[in-house]
Amino acid sequence: MPLGREIDDPGTLSAGRVAVRIIRWSDAEPLRSLLTENRSWLQRWEATHPSGRSVVPGSVSMRPMVRTLRKQLRAGSGMPFVVLYDGAVVGQLSVSEISGGALQSSQIGYWVSEHVAGRGVTTTAAALVIDHLFGALGLHRVEVCIRPENDASLRVVAKLGLRHEGSRTAYIHIDGAWRDHEVFVALRGETAAGYVAQLAHR
Repeated sequence: MPLGREIDDPGTLSAGRVAVRIIRWSDAEPLRSLLTENRSWLQRWEATHPSGRSVVPGSVSMRPMVRTLRKQLRAGSGMPFVVLYDGAVVGQLSVSEISGGALQSSQIGYWVSEHVAGRGVTTTAAALVIDHLFGALGLHRVEVCIRPENDASLRVVAKLGLRHEGSRTAYIHIDGAWRDHEVFVALRGETAAGYVAQLAHR
């Protein structure tokens, strides 16, 4: 079950040139532009609807999506971040399935523009958010589920030192079909100094 309360806005979390903050209404157009420009880069990894009724990302206004994501924040079930590089929006990182009670867990998913790929942007953004989930929210577990073909995303969890826990068969409908995913996990307390600090020493 969700935390059952609105989650506080943490403000801007940053490390070097990378930062994350909660999505704003003003981010709708920059995100739409990025999704349009990066269509060929992202399409292979985009969630789709099994009915085939999925909307092409970037082809319509992102304001309804922003509204939905901010509603999840108020409900305590999700945290929608934008990823910033040198102050500019370059992607998105969403925390979903936030659970309280005996579970105290969440999942994260992310994407960044091709023009900043390979610079450690996604890895740093994920480290910032995982540290926040363990610290400010007091969660116990964070999962990242990745298609086995997604080498770039697999490098992210490898750099973070997340543990491979297993596979989920036909887990999410991606790019028109049900796709297998590999599950990587971080547990609170496994990295005493935090994930951002850990990256600085790798």
